Amino acid sequence: NVVDIYQREFLALRDRLHSAEQENLKRSKELNLVLDEIKRAIAEKQALRDINRTWSSLSDETKLKLWNVTSSKNVLQLPSIFHHLPHLLAKETSLQPAVHIGQGRTGVSIVMGVPSVKREVHSYLTDTLSSLMSELSQAEKEDCVIVVFIAETDQQYANSVADNLKRLFPGEIQSGLLEIISPSVHFYPDFSNLKESFGDPKERVRWRTKQNLDYCFLMMYAQSKGTYYVQLEDDIVARPNYFTTMKNFALQQPSEEWMILEFSQLGFIGKMFKALDLSLIVEFMLMFYKDKPIDWLLDHIMWVKVCNPEKDAKHCDRQKANLRIRFKPSLFQHVGTHSSLAGKIQKLKDKDFGKQTLHKGHANPLAEVTTSLKTYQHFTLEKAYLGEDFFWAFTPVAGDFIRIRFFTPVRIERYFFRSGNIEHPGDKLFNTTVEVLPFDNIQSEKEALKEERERTPKYQRTEDGFIRIGKFQNGIAEGEVDPSFGPLEAMRLSVTTDSPVWVILSEIFIKKAE
Repeated sequence: NVVDIYQREFLALRDRLHSAEQENLKRSKELNLVLDEIKRAIAEKQALRDINRTWSSLSDETKLKLWNVTSSKNVLQLPSIFHHLPHLLAKETSLQPAVHIGQGRTGVSIVMGVPSVKREVHSYLTDTLSSLMSELSQAEKEDCVIVVFIAETDQQYANSVADNLKRLFPGEIQSGLLEIISPSVHFYPDFSNLKESFGDPKERVRWRTKQNLDYCFLMMYAQSKGTYYVQLEDDIVARPNYFTTMKNFALQQPSEEWMILEFSQLGFIGKMFKALDLSLIVEFMLMFYKDKPIDWLLDHIMWVKVCNPEKDAKHCDRQKANLRIRFKPSLFQHVGTHSSLAGKIQKLKDKDFGKQTLHKGHANPLAEVTTSLKTYQHFTLEKAYLGEDFFWAFTPVAGDFIRIRFFTPVRIERYFFRSGNIEHPGDKLFNTTVEVLPFDNIQSEKEALKEERERTPKYQRTEDGFIRIGKFQNGIAEGEVDPSFGPLEAMRLSVTTDSPVWVILSEIFIKKAE
């Protein structure tokens, strides 16, 4: 029976070894699971570091987009632009400008937004920009940005407008004063299902709805560029000293409660906002962009902020007057008659703009003035040269001229000619050169037509002896006269190609050398 005892103990030992082996296998699996958990935790921690690094580099808009769209764990959904314009989520480039030209200037006092759309009859954009920029001093040009928003998704049209502005205003773009943008083709929603409201036909509802989105795009782009934002239009003219007037009026407000400073009583022209308020304004506009036009929405924002429903309309108006403050006289005048809404003619004029001088006079050297241009009514060249009125003539053609022949030869330091005026800003001189006729032609040719070191022409000479020293750009010709020319016998403006418009010469300034 000793054998039986050993056999039973052996079997018991085998069972214990088998149990121990099973237990070891179980422990080994558990250890492997723990190891896998440790590895996964380390990987997740590293991934979290990467995500945090990436997250911190994202823009606020992108963070909102990711937060609301990709995470199913968020019980609370943060509102964003994508709630009001969900179609923007379809394309990553929907909020990226298709055209984007400029130096990206920031930190200025005032950003001016100029939306421009394709007009069927006549575009006033270049005249508007010329007016805005010609009234700025050098210091003012360095303290502002003018943003042109070509509010069209037709890429060919947007590029053609941008190319024309680059050709006309290369210096202003290079310096950072002028920027040009246009929306992505994916920015606007489908306008075909808009509901008609307030008696407006579908086309007008579409027009005002798109206009609201245009303003939003411009404001979103301009918000980070300056302290104040001024909304303008593309068919206006500006008063002299308008920039400093606006800036000082804003800085001199007794409190920061104001929301809108108005520098024109017309529509959405000359409305100034604090850049810090633009987010609030854009959010409100996006909530109701399909429902009402911009001027109504702005009034509603102020009503929500300060009006008490339990008090009467007069009390509400008094409260809103603290938020919306009017400056007089108006600094901007509406000049366009053809609206961006097809077929609409609007002869809106700001009565507070006042009567503007249509010419500027100077004491010029005594001279005889003649022209080949046909004068309109009593607006003669003689009156313009004497500073009594402006010169107005019918459409110039190639070969036309304006000649100023001095009674006695005179040394000229510099010249300034301005074409067009505030009532007829489009009547400008195009493709027109400025020429001088030195009294001592032989000496002037020796000294001025040749560089000292290189024997290459410095100026071009016409067949009748005049020397070309400048040309009109954006309706203005200005410059200094080379002292080596000596006394001048005459000056001349020569038209080199046919013009599409009549011409006004509103300022002639010929400064004699000291």
